[in-house]
Amino acid sequence: MKTIIFDIETIPVDFDSLDEAQQYYLQKYADTDEEKEKVKDQMALWAPTNRIVAIGMLSVESESGAVYFQDGDKEIEDFEDGEIKYSAGSEKEILEKFWKAISFANKFVTFNGRGFDCPVLMLRSAMLEVKPTKNLMPYRYSADQHVDLLEQLTFYNASRKFNLDMYCKAFGIKSPKSGGVTGHDVKPLFHAGEYEKIAKYCAGDLFATRELYLRWEEYIKF
Repeated sequence: MKTIIFDIETIPVDFDSLDEAQQYYLQKYADTDEEKEKVKDQMALWAPTNRIVAIGMLSVESESGAVYFQDGDKEIEDFEDGEIKYSAGSEKEILEKFWKAISFANKFVTFNGRGFDCPVLMLRSAMLEVKPTKNLMPYRYSADQHVDLLEQLTFYNASRKFNLDMYCKAFGIKSPKSGGVTGHDVKPLFHAGEYEKIAKYCAGDLFATRELYLRWEEYIKF
């Protein structure tokens, strides 16, 4: 059994790059300046208005993996840090690497994958004409192929949702957010050219998700 954890990092496109009709559509229910700025921040969550800047993958069994990330025009050469291999490229190139790697997985694990990572990966791939190798949205109420830990830990929305940081701290697992970087930092880091920092932050999420998955498998799964 080869079980792969994956996670993505995204940034919003430049709001001013959208045409007038797109801008109006996105902000038609935003009345205040604060609400309009909130819409701009939320653009990172939606495939038509975001870009994938990092994709992390980790084998549950071997604890080795890879992070594929965008590097702007820096042309960063491949490198390794511990058990993680880092490889840079365009958004299309990192998607192609992801689909090649995930094709060997028997099962995959995410945190909120059904609500974010999976649809974004599939839609962004279609937009960039990259062919998927696996259906990332199989039958929801089965953990045979896809274990979405957010759905499992809320028992399919029967209880309150918490973020990864909260679950890790509650379960006594080292939070990936303890290093000072959070998802809100990805956009400014990308624009500052801190591509490796984004990639390593993405890797931290993978290891935390692995520990949470093992706890779920041992004590909650039936």
